[in-house]
Amino acid sequence: MSNFLNEYLSPLGIIKLESDGEYLTGLWFDKSKDSNKHMVNNEYKNLSIFDETKKWLDIYFSGFNPGFTPKYKVKTTEFQKSVYEIMLKIPYGKTITYSDIAKEIANARGIKKMSAQAIGHAVGTNQICIIIPCHRVMGANNSLTGYGGGILNKIKLLELEGIDTSSFVMPRK
Repeated sequence: MSNFLNEYLSPLGIIKLESDGEYLTGLWFDKSKDSNKHMVNNEYKNLSIFDETKKWLDIYFSGFNPGFTPKYKVKTTEFQKSVYEIMLKIPYGKTITYSDIAKEIANARGIKKMSAQAIGHAVGTNQICIIIPCHRVMGANNSLTGYGGGILNKIKLLELEGIDTSSFVMPRK
């Protein structure tokens, strides 16, 4: 099975789009850490899923909630899928913490505690940035930690959604 690529020129730079021919299977900032999660020997092609995704991105980068989600498919474990489902419920213009997700999963599983680090690892496997909004997940004490697309892009995405980032803390190196 072939995978196909396309590009979107966003206000934050080139965003790569990947598809299996039917579904969106990847979305990432070009030359970011997230590039390592994707195949690089793909054929460039125009597909309807890319048109749908670009429409979503056009609306999003115009400062609005697109109100729909392009059809996508990601390879995940059940645990990662449960984390992704929570991220997809984070409202446009809002944030939650890794700890918030950990508490929700612990409650759903009927266990006392879930590791925020395990949540961070699952969030870090996200193959479809922005649409699966991992940029809306913060570390403890408003830390802007953990964004494969780059911390500066994370800040710009949050500001685009109307979030005041002045109280957020840059991660220590």
